[in-house]
Amino acid sequence: MKIPNHVAIILDGNGRWARSKGMPRTYGHTTGAKNVEKIAEAAGNMGIRYLTLYAFSTENWNRPAEEVKALMNLLDNYLKNCIQTAKKNNMAVRVLGDISRLDERMQEKIRQLEESSAQYDGLHLQIAINYGSRDEIVRAIRRLGQDVEEGKLSPDQISEETFSSYLDTAGLPDPDLLIRTSGEERLSNFLLWQLAYAEFYFTDVPWPDFHEEDLRRAVEAYNQRDRRYGKI
Repeated sequence: MKIPNHVAIILDGNGRWARSKGMPRTYGHTTGAKNVEKIAEAAGNMGIRYLTLYAFSTENWNRPAEEVKALMNLLDNYLKNCIQTAKKNNMAVRVLGDISRLDERMQEKIRQLEESSAQYDGLHLQIAINYGSRDEIVRAIRRLGQDVEEGKLSPDQISEETFSSYLDTAGLPDPDLLIRTSGEERLSNFLLWQLAYAEFYFTDVPWPDFHEEDLRRAVEAYNQRDRRYGKI
């Protein structure tokens, strides 16, 4: 079986999963957060080299304040423990998104995590926090435009590769496979540029119930696709 080099996952369905069990949405987010390490470990064991997870979008700030606070606390706790997790699993961790909106304590944890795990050569785990693809593209254009204005780059030097180097994912290969859990079939402003040639896999399984066997099914489905690069 051919293993995709880079898998991206939209982690969806935590709240609905919790409601189906008569529990508050925060219970779903807590359970979903615990599942991240399990799937990251399973991905690494399968031979996936890059795993990118959509954890908190720019639109998620519009959720009820209590839910946003709970999500931020979960992310904060995950980042706190992730340095040891990364070391244990030989995992390089990188955060995508505009972290300037996060509190300074979280920003510092992200910097420490990225710096301490950069040396590891196992799975490359990207976590999208305060990420939105349109926001990412606008930020990239602003930086590119600034470099043009300062004479560091001329307009005729701008190519797809040049533009990609200004994105949050600079230096990463584009995803081969996108998985979205919990039955929704849309991108929700996730990696719009990078997913141009990815295969999509949608499953009704909510994220808290998405286990190693579900990841394997997605990879098996990927293997059944006819990957014709450069063709429609």
